[in-house]
Amino acid sequence: MNVLIISPGYPADMPEFTRGPAETGASVFGVGDQSQEGLPELVRRSLSRYVQVPSLWDTDAVAGRLRDELRGESLDRIECLWEPGVMLAAQLRGRFGVEGMSEEHATLFRDKEAMKLKLDAAGIRTPKHRAVEDAAGCWAAADAIGFPLIIKPIDGAGSADTYRVNSRDELRDVLPRLRHVPRVSVEEFVDGEEYTFDTITIDGKIAYYNVAVYRPRPLIARSNEWISPQVVALRDLDAPELAEGIRMGFEVIEALDFGTGFTHMEWYRKSDGEVVFGEIGGRPPGAHHVDQMKYACDFDVFRAWAQAVVHGRIDEPWERRYNVATIYKRARGVGRITRYEGADALQQRFGEHVVWNTLLPPGTPRRNWRQTLVSDGFIMLRHPDLDKTLEMADAVAAELHLFAE
Repeated sequence: MNVLIISPGYPADMPEFTRGPAETGASVFGVGDQSQEGLPELVRRSLSRYVQVPSLWDTDAVAGRLRDELRGESLDRIECLWEPGVMLAAQLRGRFGVEGMSEEHATLFRDKEAMKLKLDAAGIRTPKHRAVEDAAGCWAAADAIGFPLIIKPIDGAGSADTYRVNSRDELRDVLPRLRHVPRVSVEEFVDGEEYTFDTITIDGKIAYYNVAVYRPRPLIARSNEWISPQVVALRDLDAPELAEGIRMGFEVIEALDFGTGFTHMEWYRKSDGEVVFGEIGGRPPGAHHVDQMKYACDFDVFRAWAQAVVHGRIDEPWERRYNVATIYKRARGVGRITRYEGADALQQRFGEHVVWNTLLPPGTPRRNWRQTLVSDGFIMLRHPDLDKTLEMADAVAAELHLFAE
């Protein structure tokens, strides 16, 4: 089988997704805008062929270059696990006659309004919503839905350009910040805990799934620099408070007729127990959440995904053994990282439970916390007991400090 991977070198977990099908017996071709010399070593080892293009966002040019460079080769799968390239993958499938999600089908996983309309028709609870293209439409939607509201791009990812709006005055302040966004979704604000429902699905059947909880919900974390956001992959998926959200996740996969691949859904659980759909992407979560799944079950989730795509089954054995928490840290100050406080004491207390530490070393420029959840690095830790996991995560959030100047 020949598998084409779009953007095999970026973002950070794409080299692992490129490795997966290569180790599963497929010939892996890559297409991207990086030079071959600039690709990570793991990608270069995993690829049979690489086609460099000036831009990934010109479908005609990408398709033409692939035809020229891969002349004589057939393509059996075209995969993109990065949100901006999902539509490109669908368009290329159409050009090359490759099975998988079509462009029309992929729209349901990119266009939040089309997505929610489809789920509304299936009887799945979504926030009240309306798609608008100008300020007048935002005002009309606000009058129809009522405050508080969420306003976000129709085809956005994460919580970029996403705002909670509590009043007409706040709406007036937010609208100028959205002038660069051609179409937005105006939605009911759902007050509740926010979870994920992530799957590897094979021919419409869920073969593996993961549930994680955001602490706090992403919109709050993205709005307050002092917060150390946490994402916790949960071990006990039979917990009663998760049952309705998991049931809804299965219903969403069925309603949207997803075939084979990775999905990442977000959902809310309100204080009264009601569950509400958030959104879904036809790709894995970012910010190293897939690595959480790996450490939660002690299995190679990247290879498991590849087995699903290449062979239509998952051969990797797995068992939910741990809760896994990732605590993302943001340095105080601007400039370069200068020092840490609390790291040694926390390492002495919890070191045996830490599986990954990516904190930026002193001398490294601080990252823009508004543009990346990973921020200035993270600590990933695990424990079979949820209370102990949360206790350790909260200690890292409160007691570990990075400083920049």
